[in-house]
Amino acid sequence: MEAALAAFAVPLPRTLTTKPRFTSSFSNPKPISLLSCISKSRKPISDGFKTAVSTSPSPSIATPTNSPPESETRDESESDKFDWYANWYPVMPICDLDKKVPHAKKVMGIDLVIWWDRNESQWKVMDDTCPHRLAPLSDGRIDQKGRLQCVYHGWCFNGSGDCKLIPQAPPDGPPVHTFKQACVAVYPSVVQHEIIWFWPNSEPKYKNIAETKKPPFIPELEDPSFTKLMANRDIPYGLINQNFFD
Repeated sequence: MEAALAAFAVPLPRTLTTKPRFTSSFSNPKPISLLSCISKSRKPISDGFKTAVSTSPSPSIATPTNSPPESETRDESESDKFDWYANWYPVMPICDLDKKVPHAKKVMGIDLVIWWDRNESQWKVMDDTCPHRLAPLSDGRIDQKGRLQCVYHGWCFNGSGDCKLIPQAPPDGPPVHTFKQACVAVYPSVVQHEIIWFWPNSEPKYKNIAETKKPPFIPELEDPSFTKLMANRDIPYGLINQNFFD
């Protein structure tokens, strides 16, 4: 009986356990170049032509721009610059000045001497430095001939800055007082609104600058219906700006 059952036994299916097989893409960690894929998919080109392959990116198409030329930009930037030494600046009001003595003032970092030239009937603004030993001319005086005289060695200057007298020079010697090195720089100046204004550049081309460019004009200061008061106060610039722009 057991032998008969063994003869009729049907073999059961056998499960095969095999290891998974990975493709080459998993075994090769290096990425495949897109260019190589494209080159493989292309058809071969005939031998009669030579080809060259470039891996550099294609140049972008240039788009027209409306930017101004560099020269125009440079000219505009230079014209927009503010020249601090090519403008008028107030020095001090006339009411604070005495025609009998010179006055010292510092404006735009320049040491100035303001004095009344009775020979020309004008207020003069000059460098507050004697060319001889660099003594302040504002410490000097107005001599009998209406010239500005240095307190140190007595050199005298007229309203044009020319040295008119050197007391130590011999009368029969060379005219040393006519040398340019013995002159004092004179700044263009004008009186407007009862205030002395000066141009902080003593170059000869600015000598008559008041004829072409005037200081800022304030109509209210010339209107008789207004009452004006002149005063000179030492106030921090930050406080002045804050109150002026309120």
